[in-house]
Amino acid sequence: MSPVAVLFLLIAKPWSIGVAGNTYNCDAPLTSALPRTSISSSSELSSSHNPGFASLNRRDGAGGWTPFVSNKYQWLQIDLGERMEVTAVATQGRYGSSDWVTNYLLMFSDSGRNWRQYRREESLWGFPGNTNADSVVHYRLQPPFEARFVRFLPSAWNSKGRIGMRVEVYGCAYKSEMVNFDGKSSLLYTFNQNSMSPTKDVISLKFKTRQNDGILLHREGKHGKHITLELVKGKLILFLNSGKANLPSPDTSVTLTLGSLLDDQHWHSVLIEILSTYVNFTVDRHTHHFQAKGESNYLDLDYEISFGGISGHGKSMVFLHKNFYGCFENLCYNGVDIIDLSKKHKPQILIMGNVSFSCSYPQTVPVTFLSSRSYLALPVTSGEKKVSVTFQFQTWNRAGLLLTNQFRHGSGAIILVLNDGKLKLSLFQPEHPEKDITAGAGLNNGQWHSVSLSAKGNHLSVMVDGAAASMAHALRGQIDLDDTYYLGGCPSNSSGSGCGSHLGGFQGCLRLISIGDKVVDPISVQQGTLGSFRDLQIDSCGLTDRCFPSYCEHESECSQSWDTFSCDCAHTGYAGATCHSSLYEQSCEAHKHRGNSSGLYYIDSDGSGPLGPALVYCNMTDTAWTSVQHNGSHLARVKSSNEENSHPVFFKYRASTDQLQAIIDHADHCQQELALHCRKSRLSSRHDGTPVSWWVGRTNETHTYWGSSLPDAQKCTCGLEGNCIDSQYYCNCDAARNEWTSDTVVLSSKEHLPVTRVVMTDTGQSHSEAAYTLGPLLCRGDNSFWNSASFNTETSYLHFPTFRGELSADVSFFFKTIASSGVFVENLGITDFIRLELRGSAEVTFSFDVGNGPCEVTVQSLTPFNDNRWHHVRAERNIKEASLQVDQLPSKTQPAPADGHTHLQLNSQLFVGGTATRQRGFLGCIRALKLNGLALNLEERATVTPGVEPGCPGHCSSYGHLCLNGGSCKEKHRGIACDCAISAYDGPFCESEVSADFGSGSSVTYTFQELYNYTVSKNSSSFAVLFHEDLTLTREMATVSFRTTKTPSLLLYVNSFQEEYLSVILAPNGSLQIRYKLDRHQEPDVFNFGVKSLADGQLHQLKINREAAVVSVEVNKNARKQVILSSGTEFNSVKSLTLGEILEPPGADPDTQQAGAHGFSGCLSAVRFGPATPLKAALRPGGPAPVTVRGYVAQSRCAQVGRPGAPAREATRPFAGRSGATDEGEPFVNADRSGSAVLRGVIAVVIFILLCTTAIAIRIYQQRWVYKKNESNIQKNGDNAETALKSELNMQSIVNESQKEYFF
Repeated sequence: MSPVAVLFLLIAKPWSIGVAGNTYNCDAPLTSALPRTSISSSSELSSSHNPGFASLNRRDGAGGWTPFVSNKYQWLQIDLGERMEVTAVATQGRYGSSDWVTNYLLMFSDSGRNWRQYRREESLWGFPGNTNADSVVHYRLQPPFEARFVRFLPSAWNSKGRIGMRVEVYGCAYKSEMVNFDGKSSLLYTFNQNSMSPTKDVISLKFKTRQNDGILLHREGKHGKHITLELVKGKLILFLNSGKANLPSPDTSVTLTLGSLLDDQHWHSVLIEILSTYVNFTVDRHTHHFQAKGESNYLDLDYEISFGGISGHGKSMVFLHKNFYGCFENLCYNGVDIIDLSKKHKPQILIMGNVSFSCSYPQTVPVTFLSSRSYLALPVTSGEKKVSVTFQFQTWNRAGLLLTNQFRHGSGAIILVLNDGKLKLSLFQPEHPEKDITAGAGLNNGQWHSVSLSAKGNHLSVMVDGAAASMAHALRGQIDLDDTYYLGGCPSNSSGSGCGSHLGGFQGCLRLISIGDKVVDPISVQQGTLGSFRDLQIDSCGLTDRCFPSYCEHESECSQSWDTFSCDCAHTGYAGATCHSSLYEQSCEAHKHRGNSSGLYYIDSDGSGPLGPALVYCNMTDTAWTSVQHNGSHLARVKSSNEENSHPVFFKYRASTDQLQAIIDHADHCQQELALHCRKSRLSSRHDGTPVSWWVGRTNETHTYWGSSLPDAQKCTCGLEGNCIDSQYYCNCDAARNEWTSDTVVLSSKEHLPVTRVVMTDTGQSHSEAAYTLGPLLCRGDNSFWNSASFNTETSYLHFPTFRGELSADVSFFFKTIASSGVFVENLGITDFIRLELRGSAEVTFSFDVGNGPCEVTVQSLTPFNDNRWHHVRAERNIKEASLQVDQLPSKTQPAPADGHTHLQLNSQLFVGGTATRQRGFLGCIRALKLNGLALNLEERATVTPGVEPGCPGHCSSYGHLCLNGGSCKEKHRGIACDCAISAYDGPFCESEVSADFGSGSSVTYTFQELYNYTVSKNSSSFAVLFHEDLTLTREMATVSFRTTKTPSLLLYVNSFQEEYLSVILAPNGSLQIRYKLDRHQEPDVFNFGVKSLADGQLHQLKINREAAVVSVEVNKNARKQVILSSGTEFNSVKSLTLGEILEPPGADPDTQQAGAHGFSGCLSAVRFGPATPLKAALRPGGPAPVTVRGYVAQSRCAQVGRPGAPAREATRPFAGRSGATDEGEPFVNADRSGSAVLRGVIAVVIFILLCTTAIAIRIYQQRWVYKKNESNIQKNGDNAETALKSELNMQSIVNESQKEYFF
């Protein structure tokens, strides 16, 4: 059974009595039936303007109420005679006048003291009023409130008139039962077992108190199981203890916290619903839903429940918590009226202590300091020679001026300030240093704190919450107080040490103020008979908790001051004013198209959604692979059921279940490799084929298929293909041989992945055992990143369900267009809306309205956006601000109004690429559209929408720059591919240098003539015509990177049919020399580049670029030199290029011949001559270019070792198919190994035979060793046993390679 969550709409909306009404008919007019004396006011302009004429639609007198002075301290009050349920209010202006109120606050109270303000939204307090004198404006209150007294406080009125009001209040009678607890009393209810609900407990009540701690209810069970509701520092905490202290369960002890500032002497409602493991906890309008994991049943408790405290009746357990001090109302337990039973002294109720059935105790009168300019001036008794001030304060601000008094005749001053959450009392006296006392800490926590300030004789002290701090001998001379204390600030015309404080005035609430021995009555201040004030709200504490409910998302920390809050996003993975926006890309595909290489990355699959970022390995190949590791990558052994290591492994992944599902759902394809190794162990029963092994998927479902078989067939791929090692069986393991056999499968049903458990049970026979290894979850692609639609007409659009982004909304997408304007996205409400549009060729605008008036955020660019390239847009709106970013341009933000509407209320369809009016439609492409992290399937909707086509070609214009080092961009249906054919680099973006180790005497020779024939026939390169015997080369570009310690060395040699050549050598001293001979009849041009030796074992990069006779040389990307050739300007009939050793090059100079004879030993990388890439051709056999390789030339990553700033690459477990370069060097055998090819072949055969013989001998020895070890002590050293098993499997695989099976 799942709990039913009820979502209340908390916004008061315009209401018409004729069409709206509650189901229980609680909308009767309450004011019109009252006597005129029940309506009172702060003042009246005249007797004909008195509040008695303020009933709705009255025309007698002056036609309504008008105060003597129109200011924000005026009020109109209605006494309903008793507590009533108020469901709506209505207002009019004064009849036939220019006097009406345009905005007002609504307050209510039970006693006419300590008023509470009604809020339409969490941050919206005021109600819109009238626009003329006679029209009626109704507002239904959602939720309603219960009160006896209702006040209207005008906050704005017609600028050409005065305040003028006629009002009505709607509602019905409210009945209640009350009980009062004095902090020492409680009620114990014992219920009949037979009458209790077996499936559900429901507890409801209302409470009010001015104590911030106390137990509201408590119920116990066996073994410490209990449920307790406690008020702790003004917050309600529901403690749930399952009594399983000896079990490692996260739900053993759970605390649910709701509410804040609940000790405000106002009524607060509580509802607790318990359905076995489900708990719904509601305080006022906020609900916390909780479901316990496992078998925690919170209904399995004793048949007693105590209210107001924890009863010691018959209990041995002692709880060191305070009892509740305050009132309960309408306390019900499963429909039973507990207060009614108590009043009637029913036997089910045990009353302990002093309990009364009414709720009346002295009301305090708080004062709210609304701004930093607020102050309260209170008189000092004439001739007072001592300081004695006490009060309580409550604030969120860390700093503010609390109290000042200037001594007479400039003899000094005392100043009390709140600074960094601490109280500091300062004493100023002429010709004496300032003296300070500091007391308290963390006093800006929203709790009430008591302060007592005293100075007598020469002793000065301050006490905070009962802890005193003082200074003896602090005062010099007699205190001569001024006639006024200023609390919270000073008048504008005041001066002196305190009033000049840079801290500003106090903002918060004060109460229980005493000066000397006299208690200050704030009502007298309000009436003008005591002191003076500015910008105060008297008889109400307006402090609100802006961190409850918290709008800080993704578990970020909320902090606040009087008028705002802020979110600390540190260590959350999110950013923004409310920590809404993820810092990470949503997939490896997105990382790849930011130009990132393979490595570990965080991805956030749902963007700003509730799922957090997950750490994965991104393997950037032609497609982006996502690898999610788990905790069981080692070889798991399964033996007989009575052995310790027979328990199945539960695979725990680096990502949560929800994160895994999101990764899989967004991927184009997922797979997971499972290798099963068996010895005398089967996957299926020999008799009837019943599965005796299986695996469990993501949703805890059991699967018995292996490889490419259909579900329930229990056949491995070898069974379907008919090539199992024993034709009688459908899996190699089912042959149950004495030696190890294997079935390796690749599972790829997305709905079943990942594997969470593997179970192999057929290990009961003697010497039977099994083992398995499970690879990581591998997923490729991102089906949302390239999901796009093309909009071909201005009237076409796609429509989707209404966007739900009431408090936080973000929209992100890519667009491409040649149009100068158009609407990307639009969603409308009655008055609210949200819209993103291209407003000009270089201007994107984000506009919206949440009820505070239209707001716009615009990003402008110096370059146009309508360049037919992809541009990324991200817009966000939350209750603090709105922001817009386009590409990498600076983000633009606009703050939200401090106390305005916060909820975005939309009701139309979401329009993409157009508007509801079919005007200003967008022409172009939109891709990867996400709303609050959820992707919209544009392609699916476009297939059934006229004027819109799925997909959008042309990605190279935007992503072609990712193809590096001469690679060319090729269009794909979803994205791009980089063609590295004419690049000296490899990899998905041609970013990986192709490197090789050269041994002594080795060489690579690349012949150009045949390349010309191939490229011309294929018409694949514009450079092909450069390489022909009859053509002349007037320019070329060559690159080579090298690392060596040998000299002299030949790095590069290019020759022609006419004995012209280019040689790059390291001289005997290690210096670099370049020699050009472009005329066979002249000596070569020789260029020396410095005397520094480059044979230093470091990697060096060389680039040569020739244009006719001008040669530009660049070494290590910074040393540049330009020289002029004298031997010629044309390189005729290029023949071949050689790396390494070359013997007797025809026509070469002696130094080149000497270097050629020594060849090259070391590392060569990134070799290119024009479009030719000889090293890649040698290491990637099978291409058209003829390459001759002599000696030892092995592919390696030598160019990356030791390179300054080279990124460390993460190794990943290889999966099906080649997935990039391996970590180890690997010799590459070319088709043309002239000279010693036959000899090396014979040697290889001999070595292979010797290796096989040795392997068999080692295998036999290892088998004997493993058996002996197992028999002696199988559990003594698990690590060694696993190593032996791996060795045995590896040796057997030499003789019998296990086959790999795929299931798609």
